[in-house]
Amino acid sequence: MSQAPELFHPSSDAELVACFPAFLELRPHLTQEAFLEQVRRQQAQGYRIVAVQAGEQVPSAAGYRFAEFLAWGKVLYVDDLTTLAAARGQGHGGVLLDWLVGHAREQGCNAVHLDSGHQRHAAHRLYLNKGFVLSSHHMALAL
Repeated sequence: MSQAPELFHPSSDAELVACFPAFLELRPHLTQEAFLEQVRRQQAQGYRIVAVQAGEQVPSAAGYRFAEFLAWGKVLYVDDLTTLAAARGQGHGGVLLDWLVGHAREQGCNAVHLDSGHQRHAAHRLYLNKGFVLSSHHMALAL
């Protein structure tokens, strides 16, 4: 990236809609309307979004929340970290990840956690390069 990206926390519907194309890359099952409704519900539970603004476009965004666990203490959990396919490899995800780690430190967290699909090898390279370790398997049971 030639210049430092501008990060922002979208709050209005218009700002969230600007983030939707990036989220759609990671969550293709969502419609724009369902995305807005889901984000608003999750925000009531502490979910937050931080995004990269590059001109008129939002090429990358992350959804996160704070949680406490008996196993790990206070954690910043990254629900979503996504970049438009055309903007991958430009450092946007790394900038967001660096910001998230710094924010977690500022908030007194013990760790940053995330889950990543086993097939997302490029994302795994980023996480490993940023010092993350593969520490567990995530198990799920659909109901």
